[in-house]
Amino acid sequence: MRLLGLDPGLRATGWGVIDVEDNRLRHVGSGTVRSDAALDIADRLVELFEGICRVIAEFEPHEAAVEKTFVNRNAESTLKLGLARGVVLLAPARAGLAVSEYAPNMVKKSVVGSGHAAKGQVMMMIRTLLPGAEMESADAADALAVAICHAHRRATNRHWNAPGGERRKGEGDGVRGGPGDGPGNAQSLAPETRPDRGQGR
Repeated sequence: MRLLGLDPGLRATGWGVIDVEDNRLRHVGSGTVRSDAALDIADRLVELFEGICRVIAEFEPHEAAVEKTFVNRNAESTLKLGLARGVVLLAPARAGLAVSEYAPNMVKKSVVGSGHAAKGQVMMMIRTLLPGAEMESADAADALAVAICHAHRRATNRHWNAPGGERRKGEGDGVRGGPGDGPGNAQSLAPETRPDRGQGR
């Protein structure tokens, strides 16, 4: 299963692609789609959309996950981020991918085990879970964390939905609607030990 993680932003949207096989993770590619600040907002959104579409066409993921964003104190920044987020959700959905959304604290909890982990802790765990991963920016690292979170949530969802699996109300619900909180963290997913054949930008 190939998963695409996306970290929305108008100036820069991070993307990260991983492969999941049983409980093993492998870094495939990661990078950043940037828009030109000198352009009008509509043209910048086109740049983001086309950039994400190129990533999808190149790596052919099976599912996508997007980090949720919250209201900023600056109304204009909040509006621009909301527009970028809409494009980031649209691109994989338009390509026919199931799209999940995760709150930042859920991403941190899945990767590190704590919803309030520092960025340095998240980066350290990404490097542990994805040996050899080269992240060109903080946005790309955040996108890989989103992909790892989705891999973990898919694994726990399969457990809850399996015969005899326990599932509590509100947990693991909703591709496209954002899953609820659930126990555990992504340390149960082991890094792939084979050489990385899919490094890409």
